[in-house]
Amino acid sequence: MSNPGEIDAKGDTFGHGVTSRQIFWIGVIFSAFQVYTAAYSPLSTQVLRSVHVGFLLLMVFAINAAMHRHNLLRNISDWFLGGLAFSLSFYHWIFEGDLIQRSGDPSQADLAFGIVMLLLVFEGARRMMGLALPLICLAFLVYALFGQYFPEPFNHRGYGLDQVINQYVLGTEGIYGTPAYVSATYIFLFILFGSFLEQAGMIRLFTDVALGTVGHTKGGPAKVAVISSGLMGTINGSGVANVVTTGQFTIPLMKKFGYRAEFAGAVEATASMGGQIMPPVMGAVAFIMAETLDIPYIEVCKAAAIPAILYYVTAFWMVHLEAGRAKLLGLPKAECPSALAALKRDWYLILPLAALVFLLLSGYTPMYSGTVGLALTALLILGAPIARHFGSRAFQFLFWIVLGLGSSAFFKYGIDVMAGLIAALVAGNFLLKGARETLSLSLKALSEGARAAVPVGVACSLVGIIIGTMTLTGAAGAFTQGVVALSGGSLFLTLVLTMIACLVLGMGIPTIPNYIITSSLVAPTLLKMGVPLIVSHMFVFYFGIMADLTPPVALAAFAAATIAKSSFMKTGFWAVRIAIAGFVIPYMAVYDNALMLQGDWTWLGAGYVVLKALIAIFLWGAASIGFLFAPLLVAERVFAAAAAFLLVAAIPITDELGFAATAMFLAYHVWRLRRAGSAP
Repeated sequence: MSNPGEIDAKGDTFGHGVTSRQIFWIGVIFSAFQVYTAAYSPLSTQVLRSVHVGFLLLMVFAINAAMHRHNLLRNISDWFLGGLAFSLSFYHWIFEGDLIQRSGDPSQADLAFGIVMLLLVFEGARRMMGLALPLICLAFLVYALFGQYFPEPFNHRGYGLDQVINQYVLGTEGIYGTPAYVSATYIFLFILFGSFLEQAGMIRLFTDVALGTVGHTKGGPAKVAVISSGLMGTINGSGVANVVTTGQFTIPLMKKFGYRAEFAGAVEATASMGGQIMPPVMGAVAFIMAETLDIPYIEVCKAAAIPAILYYVTAFWMVHLEAGRAKLLGLPKAECPSALAALKRDWYLILPLAALVFLLLSGYTPMYSGTVGLALTALLILGAPIARHFGSRAFQFLFWIVLGLGSSAFFKYGIDVMAGLIAALVAGNFLLKGARETLSLSLKALSEGARAAVPVGVACSLVGIIIGTMTLTGAAGAFTQGVVALSGGSLFLTLVLTMIACLVLGMGIPTIPNYIITSSLVAPTLLKMGVPLIVSHMFVFYFGIMADLTPPVALAAFAAATIAKSSFMKTGFWAVRIAIAGFVIPYMAVYDNALMLQGDWTWLGAGYVVLKALIAIFLWGAASIGFLFAPLLVAERVFAAAAAFLLVAAIPITDELGFAATAMFLAYHVWRLRRAGSAP
């Protein structure tokens, strides 16, 4: 990437390409600590959160030290700050009992620890993602300390420094609040799970399957980008990381077959960001949402499923129309790999993902499901070289049967059985000549997983200050009153204001803190207006994602434009056009909750709203690209867009008008083409 520093602004690819032996082993130890605590839960939740944040800050400052290794003073200061943050993370572990006994009445040592830890979290976040998020959180900190001097109704009764530090650092409301807890448990585990799958070759499997199924069709390379990036999104929580991995292959392929550079970059950016709304991982927001709303994780996945599918249907339809407009063909069939052959080669990689989905659907907790999925992936990676070492198919079959039976014993006898199997396979890899690279692969997966978790974890820790301020001062109530007054009580205006807030915040901060900030502020307002909590949370989450596609900042579009060597602004505007469903479907879900399978929904009602959404997508695509069976007239494009918007509102008369307008549009278009002698 020509200018990775720009991408670093929001932490998604923080320290991209920077590595050292120290960073590698810190990452391995960090991951090992997280896996051990997930499996055996030896620590209290407060201690776990504290040590987790300490590891995150150590990684941040270690990466900064590596980035400035030629500046001795900067290098030493970074290592000092990282070591200090990690050392202070044991404060809760050492003084846990004392802190509980003097809760609400901190000592001088507690206050000193709290102030230093706050400064380190702010500085770590600033080093990693720039000034935007730290400044927002600093504003909330200032409000907590000096809010009594604000005008009504935004003032509060006033709180001392000891109360603020106690809230932010010594308990579980601030930097060690719910977001940090979710980062220390679910998020880290699932990011590590995705890291193991990537190292095992899941990217190659997804790409080969996509090429084999749609690579030869009209506009095949762009369709490959949509499918492969969508599949990667099921295991990869970062949209920008998705762009810089799959985009290295898909963007040049699209350009080679005639797609404009800005369109190729926009397709990859749109498809990659959609991965954050695609179950089961959903960019880790699903875990925070489930914890915040106190609902089963599967309910979040259920609410996200239909909109996520519609999002990818939109992207697929748009690239199909663009291919028709530009008369672009697919890859030669002979150059496309066989999807069946790819599945036969790497079928075992699907097993951990299938097990994860099965366990989540069966009602098991995300922690348990993620632990099983991660352990299965490790077993497959470590077991494959041993199975290949023996040429006999019969022995290989017997080996996998024994491994499968051992894995199934995990469900009855616990993690010790799986840990024993992994230890045995590690020993087997040491004994086999030429198989030790598998162990290196596993260590790399541990290290890369920890690095990928750093931007998410630090953002979750810092944004806890906002939640801590809300619970301490009750600021959410004042904000709700302000929004209601500004919108005049109109649901539509409230939604528009919320959308704008999400897009503006998303210019400077990552998706997760954007979601946490806007949901904590706006969700109570929408609930008062009759919107179910999970729908309002999904609404702000979707627009937090759209911020990464919307100029003038559009981080995902910038990453894609860098690879495509195209205009950043043009790539961003094309991404908005391709992802149009991502802007409209959330509104449809608010007005008809059946789209997210919420409220008093029925399968018939859900099917009806999905049909409306599909027709609207069909019309928006044609209007945006200017092509259906042939190029559209300007009047046809305007009429198609109007018909699509009529289908958004859940009002019977607009539905009827929308269906009628759709029929008129199709009839006129076909009649015009027949008259011209070029009917489809």
